[in-house]
Amino acid sequence: MKEKGVGTGIFLAVLAAAFYSVSIPLSKVLLDYMPSTLTAGFLYLGAGAGMLVLAPLRRCAGAEKREEKLTRRELPFVVAMIVLDIAAPVCLLFGLRYATAANVSLLNNFEIVATAVVALAVFHEKISLRLWLGILFVTLSCVLLSFEGEGLRFSFGSLFVLAACICWGIENNCTRRISSKDPLQIVLLKGVFSGAGSLCIGLILGERVTHLWSVFAVMGVGLVAYGLSIFFYVHAQRLLGAARTGAYYAVAPFLGTLLSVIIFRQPPAPVYYAALALMALGAWLSSGDTPLFARKKKHPQKETVSEERDGEERLQ
Repeated sequence: MKEKGVGTGIFLAVLAAAFYSVSIPLSKVLLDYMPSTLTAGFLYLGAGAGMLVLAPLRRCAGAEKREEKLTRRELPFVVAMIVLDIAAPVCLLFGLRYATAANVSLLNNFEIVATAVVALAVFHEKISLRLWLGILFVTLSCVLLSFEGEGLRFSFGSLFVLAACICWGIENNCTRRISSKDPLQIVLLKGVFSGAGSLCIGLILGERVTHLWSVFAVMGVGLVAYGLSIFFYVHAQRLLGAARTGAYYAVAPFLGTLLSVIIFRQPPAPVYYAALALMALGAWLSSGDTPLFARKKKHPQKETVSEERDGEERLQ
């Protein structure tokens, strides 16, 4: 893999993070006007609607012909991806009701830990010592962020945010298995089926839309924070792998934290700054990790074999 491909992958991962960073603070505002499960559904439906608009534009540009379509072989990963994308945002938005937007934005970085551990344990991606150190600091930061008050009382909302991160960590690895396929098709499936699933659950639970304008506002946030973000994230995974894409994606919580402070004008607690320092160190260590294909290997004849090919061989 050429260095240009690595640089492109990093750029796409950071761009995906920038788009996603608006999700937490804006969702916190919109939760005052729409129940959490319905909000999760309309966020993903917004992503799907955006891809429906993007599809004909891409077809005119001729880019669609270069993309491989999903097949029946990828069905288990697609189903798992959709189910996890229903559970994760519901947990996240429920936790967001009981925690500050700034804390939730930082806690979102626990997704790095979940993604890397699943990548190692299930899909056998190699993880360097530097990335392990990054994971350690991110975990310590999450522990601090999970407690509040002078008595170090565990935050109820943090539990749901961490559950969401675990769901997304597993989902990231499922998406990695199909990242060589058409990213627009992947996002469209996520948007339509995950969104519809969340809406059905919300309606069964008795949630209802009381402000019609909030539907369009939430879908707009979903278009940017979920649609475009996932679209670029899948492209980045092709070049970097699941664990390392998650590491570069770690800038999203910091951007989200900045937006949260600007929007809510609520200064964080002192422990937040200690957690911020640990999180920044962990994210820096993680994002500075060298992708597998960028390292020199002991066997020159294997240097042309990409990480994607390795992943396909393991599946077979």
